[in-house]
Amino acid sequence: MPTQTDRAPRTSAAATASTSGSALLDEYRRLTSTSARLAERARQVFPSGVTHDSRYLEPYPLYVERAAGSRKWDVDGREYVDYTGGHGALLFGHNHPRVVAAIEEQLRRGTHYGSGHELEIRWGELVQRLVPSAERVRFTSSGTEATLLALRLARAATGKPKIVRFAGHFHGWHDHVAFGLGPDNRPLSSPGVLAELAEQMIIAPPNDAAVLERIFDENPDAAAVILEPTGGSWGQTPIVPQFLRELRELTARRGVLLIFDEVISGFRVSPGGAQQHFGIRPDLTTLAKILAGGLPGGAIAGRADLFEALSFPSTGGPRRDKVPHHGTYNANPLSAAAGIAALELVATTDACQKANDYAARLRSRLQAVVDEAGAPWVVYGTFSGFHIFTNPEGQPVTQADIASGRCEWRSIKAPAKPGLISKLRAGMIVHGVEIFSWPGGPTSSVHSDDDLERTVAAFRGTLRRLRDEGEI
Repeated sequence: MPTQTDRAPRTSAAATASTSGSALLDEYRRLTSTSARLAERARQVFPSGVTHDSRYLEPYPLYVERAAGSRKWDVDGREYVDYTGGHGALLFGHNHPRVVAAIEEQLRRGTHYGSGHELEIRWGELVQRLVPSAERVRFTSSGTEATLLALRLARAATGKPKIVRFAGHFHGWHDHVAFGLGPDNRPLSSPGVLAELAEQMIIAPPNDAAVLERIFDENPDAAAVILEPTGGSWGQTPIVPQFLRELRELTARRGVLLIFDEVISGFRVSPGGAQQHFGIRPDLTTLAKILAGGLPGGAIAGRADLFEALSFPSTGGPRRDKVPHHGTYNANPLSAAAGIAALELVATTDACQKANDYAARLRSRLQAVVDEAGAPWVVYGTFSGFHIFTNPEGQPVTQADIASGRCEWRSIKAPAKPGLISKLRAGMIVHGVEIFSWPGGPTSSVHSDDDLERTVAAFRGTLRRLRDEGEI
């Protein structure tokens, strides 16, 4: 999950300064002293002391020792209701017994054969069974690798160079997508990303079919459109379902490939992902997270004819170029074993619906706390996720405004008051809950009524502390 420019604001020096002199953060430091010591060691090893941008937190991140179900325990022995969810990978919570048993059994057999194995076939067949568009499958080691391969296949199939993506949507950290928009609405390459490469990417506003039609008129060399079908950052900037239908019709008519990035939504919105729920069949689909049961793993799936570019030419057949694709850990046996267990659970249980139902209850209860506090915030989301919009501009916004796209994506992505998100996340930790950096998080099928009540109480207590400190 992301923290790049067009998804979440970077922590500034002003934000760091604003976290000093806070009774709330003083309590965070008191309760997490061992995390503080580990963070000091980590800063001597890793840039800013973290191994993933989303784990960055002022004054320092939480360090976890173990986890089970919907809970985890930090290195000081404190227990938390968890809404980081393995960055969205853990639909069944931490250490589901069937997933753990599958990993343990495979661990005794071997971790890396460097050869084909039956598990990879069973894993791929499960993807085909669940995902409507999956005529063929190719495994990768991550979601980033899956989106990179999808763009390569789209360009190879069409012979065209340009890709259209949407502002606020995240597709990993490779050079084709690791940048956002400049003030003139043109792609602004990040340090280390070639400007010439960024020029081949067109960033469009979400939910505007007329603008997209104009983009296709002006760019007949567009190979594909890629998007998160539930909206940027797991619905932080939502996609209106009608726009998805218009997008499928428009891309089909124009001969432009449609790529659904279902790295988060796959096997989570429904067993067949967002495409099953909305009844829309993309040309290519990227998958990760739940796919591998909490272990590293990704995949690309889609139309069989598009995957021919990855096939080796037949001996004695016509010469043609092949799209190369390597990857030491593609379809790793441990990931395959965990993935098979997870996808079998997806296919045979109501886990997706349980996670969705819990999230709906959670969003409603958290919004009630916001209303009770008289804050201009909005708690919203769809399916098994929730987002907390701190509304830095103080505009009148409702959940319906965000869901319908009436609240413009730039407003949702506007930087929060300096230091506020760090205080919000630290406050929730003080009260026994960890949320993700959106702020918000994914829910799981094992979150309970007790988890819900603890989360609501933690949110209420945190908002009171933030009000005491003049943050809301």
